[in-house]
Amino acid sequence: MLAPLVAALTLVSPATPAAPLAAPVVVVDPGHDLRANLATEPIGPGSTVRKIKDGGGTAGEAQVVLAVSLRLRTLLQRAGLRVVMTRTRTDSTSMGNVARARIANRAGAALFLRVHADGSTSSASRGTHTLYPAVHTGWTDDIAAPSLRAARLVQAELVRSLGFPDAGLDRRGDLTGFNWSDRPAVLAELGFLTNPTERRALTSTAGQQRAAVGLCRGALRFLRRRPGLCGAG
Repeated sequence: MLAPLVAALTLVSPATPAAPLAAPVVVVDPGHDLRANLATEPIGPGSTVRKIKDGGGTAGEAQVVLAVSLRLRTLLQRAGLRVVMTRTRTDSTSMGNVARARIANRAGAALFLRVHADGSTSSASRGTHTLYPAVHTGWTDDIAAPSLRAARLVQAELVRSLGFPDAGLDRRGDLTGFNWSDRPAVLAELGFLTNPTERRALTSTAGQQRAAVGLCRGALRFLRRRPGLCGAG
């Protein structure tokens, strides 16, 4: 009776090794573009309230945040993550914020990381702050908690890396890009381009690299990966 059993066992093929899990996706969203987009879109799914798609950023913002975001892409990829960019150049009219959120949704982003720089009528205004979605049932209630966690981590790492004043966190219910997102989302305001000190830093190669490292470290900490993989600022 042993012979048939042995023969049967020899016909069983070895187990196929499990395919490795795909690396998480981070969608990096450099704010604005060369030109504002004054068309309107619903502030959230099904809403009758409409907002301008993109009113434009402060002077030089589109270029600065793209430079930082391209550096960030390199760091995240070196750390083993997959990166999707909402734009890779500054030469057009902004696509609007619903479109940006939909890119993150389609990509199944583990984090939708929006990169901006601030502006003010006062050149004395300074500091880094990070925005995250307020709870809105049916829109953001499923992403609010992880988004808050991401905002805390990104804010801490940006302040550490850039050395600008810590202007804290800002919960927002009026941002179309948050309300349309199905993925954890934060918007980092790196600093004030209207402040001479912060503008000098953010328009320099060294400052842009420090900003990219801070964003990378915050993203990796959120994803429970080693922030040291981002390298030095």
